[in-house]
Amino acid sequence: MTLHRVLTGTALTAITIGLVWLLFAGLPRWYGPRPTSSAAAAPAAPTPPPPGRRIKARLFYVADDGTRLTAVERDVPYGEGTIEQAKAIVAAQIGTVSEPLVSPIPAGTKLRALFVTDRGDAYVDLSRELSAAHPGGTTTELLTVYAIVNALTTNLPAVTRVQLLVDGKEVETLAGHVDLRRPLAKNTDWIQ
Repeated sequence: MTLHRVLTGTALTAITIGLVWLLFAGLPRWYGPRPTSSAAAAPAAPTPPPPGRRIKARLFYVADDGTRLTAVERDVPYGEGTIEQAKAIVAAQIGTVSEPLVSPIPAGTKLRALFVTDRGDAYVDLSRELSAAHPGGTTTELLTVYAIVNALTTNLPAVTRVQLLVDGKEVETLAGHVDLRRPLAKNTDWIQ
């Protein structure tokens, strides 16, 4: 009986240490500030937005705890019609951000194409970096997927579900955890 208790206690201790490492070391590494090159030592002046009509859109970034998304209202270019507005929202969502915001989208990801069906399903075709540069992990993958899904479904009433494509193809998953074989509806469980 005492050997069983020792083994159980050791296993629980190992699990606890693993979870503590994940919360305080693993997630900050994945979502922490990105190192800057020495050539970019001087901060660049912010570039003014291009002229033209703009709208307010809710975009989603990694929350301080690294386990949820937080909504941020940002100006995005106005797009004529649902598809053009959806493209502008996705471009803003996957674009680079400045601190303290942290994007759940892997750097270098580009929008290749986007279309919306009459049923309200948006198909968002993104470049291979979305999958190839993804750091992995269930929570990380969920944040990546639902940042895009929620950005479109929150801001565009005509879009009810979103399916992500990579390099023009349907994919089962980005990093092995979230089933992407069908369009996904808005999920506010991942928003703080």
